[in-house]
Amino acid sequence: MPTIPISFTGSTGATLAGRLELPVGEAQAYAILAHCFTCSKDLSALVRIARGLAERGIGVLRFDFTGLGESEGELAHGGIASNVGDIVAAAEHLASQGRAPSLLIGHSLGGAACLLAAGELPSIKAVATIGAPADTSTVLRLFTGARATIEAEGEAEVAIAGRRFRITRDFLKALEADHMKAAIAGLRRALLILHAPRDQVVSVDQAAAIFTAARHPKSFISLDDADHLLSRPEDARYAAEVIAAWACRYVAAASAEAPLDARGATVAAETGRTPYRTRLRSRDHAWVADEPIDLGGQDLGPNPYDLVQAGLAACTSMTLRMYADRKGWPLERVVTRISFDRVHRDECEGCESPGPKIGRFDRRLEIVGELDDTQRARLLEIADRCPVHRLVTEANLVATRIEGSDASDV
Repeated sequence: MPTIPISFTGSTGATLAGRLELPVGEAQAYAILAHCFTCSKDLSALVRIARGLAERGIGVLRFDFTGLGESEGELAHGGIASNVGDIVAAAEHLASQGRAPSLLIGHSLGGAACLLAAGELPSIKAVATIGAPADTSTVLRLFTGARATIEAEGEAEVAIAGRRFRITRDFLKALEADHMKAAIAGLRRALLILHAPRDQVVSVDQAAAIFTAARHPKSFISLDDADHLLSRPEDARYAAEVIAAWACRYVAAASAEAPLDARGATVAAETGRTPYRTRLRSRDHAWVADEPIDLGGQDLGPNPYDLVQAGLAACTSMTLRMYADRKGWPLERVVTRISFDRVHRDECEGCESPGPKIGRFDRRLEIVGELDDTQRARLLEIADRCPVHRLVTEANLVATRIEGSDASDV
């Protein structure tokens, strides 16, 4: 599935960075995914949720709030009002591209911001929160030790989750100016609340308060023994499945294709009746392969030969990066370019005898960094030690059997 870098102007005038996760084919709906306080768009759970929704036909924009992650600006200049403004700005940016969002999804304080932002966005039809507080002032307990200094001097540097942030008096006031209950009561959008009963950061009582304040249609889903950050991949995947199934009732019909089940394999590929579109899945990653139009496909993704070459290219670059790091060499960047062709053996340098055509990978390395000739020569040797290089140059066995679609072997 394609991921497109996005940048837009946030509520304070800073340039915000995001990623738009798109489904293969036409999106059935668009959503905005807002992260938790001091987190970022790249929190592993949010990436999994965004990609899980994209698999089900919903395009998802995840972005960094002002002063966080890859976005510009100062966190101290923000607060809940800034977060709400950033969500509105994100929605307006999508709408300007013909992708007006109909769904808001927010994690923790991002969920509270979504509840407040929904009222300012006519295109929004549904809101989902994950571990969200009903009262934004609950965040203030993070500053208990520094609050006196902030009040007296106007600002202070505080440590949160191992990172240091500058917090101002205005930031604290923005959190205290709590209008959550009225906003939830007047939401007039479908609401889904997901919360872990054992959440140690935001009590499940907060979820109960949101549910009580909201009007129907509203739903609550327990995330059982998940933690606040949905650290386990299975928890994030479950959240994505639930949100997608629930949202299709309000925003659009989600993709009819169920997620591809790898059944314990490293990679799974599925081809249906459409030539030659093939869905692939590896762990939490999903993408599509296809054939070019001149071969009867729709060119929706790389063809099988492209995928093999991509594996060799990626493995080569990773291997050289690992080796240089281990040696402490100043390798700044390595680019591996691969081409594939079939040649006669007598055209192949190093082939023992002439004969039928064989495959030949043409691998070119671009090595950037202040390395001497000896180091560069050594990296050229190490390229041949890449595990995928060995895989494609050694004799291998492919053992094939038919497996029943009902999970029982034929």
